[in-house]
Amino acid sequence: MRYLVTGKEMKLLDQNTSNHFHVPSCVLMEQAAMAFVQELLDICKPNNVLIVAGNGNNGGDGIAIGRLLNQRGINASVHFASSKEGSEMYQLQKKIYEEYDYPITFELSDDDKYDVIIDAIFGIGLSREVVGDYADIISTLNQMKGTKVAVDIASGISADSGEVLGTAFRADYTITFAFMKIGQVLWPGFDYSGKVIVKDIGIKATKDKKPAYKSLEYEDLCNLPVRQARSNKGTYGKLLIIGGDINMAGAVCFSAKAAYKSGVGLVKIMSHKDNRDIIQSTIPEAIFAPIDDDYESVLNDNIAWCDAIVLGPGLGTSKRSAAIVNLVLKKATVPVLLDADALNIIALDPEMIEDNNGDIIITPHLGEMARLTGDSVSYIQEHILDCAKDFAHNHELICVLKDFHTIIASPFAETYINLSGNNGMATAGSGDVLTGIIGTFLAQHMKPIEAAAYGVYVHGLAGDAMATKTGMRGLMASDIIEGITQI
Repeated sequence: MRYLVTGKEMKLLDQNTSNHFHVPSCVLMEQAAMAFVQELLDICKPNNVLIVAGNGNNGGDGIAIGRLLNQRGINASVHFASSKEGSEMYQLQKKIYEEYDYPITFELSDDDKYDVIIDAIFGIGLSREVVGDYADIISTLNQMKGTKVAVDIASGISADSGEVLGTAFRADYTITFAFMKIGQVLWPGFDYSGKVIVKDIGIKATKDKKPAYKSLEYEDLCNLPVRQARSNKGTYGKLLIIGGDINMAGAVCFSAKAAYKSGVGLVKIMSHKDNRDIIQSTIPEAIFAPIDDDYESVLNDNIAWCDAIVLGPGLGTSKRSAAIVNLVLKKATVPVLLDADALNIIALDPEMIEDNNGDIIITPHLGEMARLTGDSVSYIQEHILDCAKDFAHNHELICVLKDFHTIIASPFAETYINLSGNNGMATAGSGDVLTGIIGTFLAQHMKPIEAAAYGVYVHGLAGDAMATKTGMRGLMASDIIEGITQI
């Protein structure tokens, strides 16, 4: 498990390290500079380095980096982006650097003099738009041909949202300290950050000061449900998948296959009666229950039978489909995952989602979220973190808002940001695979927020495993299902 932080959280953790662990700020800055230099030398073998320093603590880091590079015999020169006095730590580092009489560059040009350009203009506290001389400096740096490396965060990127504040440094690498920043994983900040490398410099989270955002790592897979030596299919949960209108059986087949590959014990598919042959020939391991004119009694029996419900893949938006969604939400006491057409039905009747008796997970893509909230897709893209959190809090459910890096938000301020997966997974059926994986973990009685977070993470890992074989363009939903077993 790794923590991701906002700018404010990072400053509090920095202060807490000085207050709780009694580590002076100047020591932390020196440790940051040393860690940066060591990582830089692992990345490349620089000969001529330009460091552009602002007049805050980020600039202080940059000046210290310039001094350490010179002390290692590397030709490094600092350009001071501001003539104004800056922070106390900046002033200290500037004084030390000047006393050593190390090189200073007064004019910037986009020639090929430098093989490494280090951005230390703005740090994580930037909240205003970059304009004027600073914008001109960043534009010049972006035109230079050397390897571009940002100190802690690319200047011009909001640490909280990933927003480009007017203009931003486009890094090949970002060497960041202690924790990855939210703005480095959300779009478009991710695109400006290059490869992000996190260096430990002694800043720690204490029990009472842990960041609010988390991301799963491969080691966390040990927390998934384990297979017991003495067990049966009932041990691993019974999942009911409801969906598949006439000629729409593929979605529920993907969900069911993914559920079985993820370890569920038994899947029952409730689908349009005309889909029986294709479902039973495609996935004979699943039980079939028909949706016909007498669906209500069958549905009630199956709600009582299962440990979790996936509702919506290929369901359609007919009056009967809406009645099914309404009935499930009213009757089910097990966790219910709502996806695809179930979300479109709820968007037409928002009060429906308030009338439920169990845990609810929704898995909208951006278009579905726009229909649920009434906001534009572009607005949701720009405010994806807040949109997911607000919807989860306001409706007391878990919101899995799917995007390049999916947000998994709970109503209790617990939020995950998923970092697995790739753009090859933007393909038909991929979302149906995800619902099957999450459904499996729900049926095996994982906490809903963990089932959602682990489901998204495993889904991404499966896509990553198969993309190495199929390539990004050739990745299909069926490949992602196969990839589950490759993790």
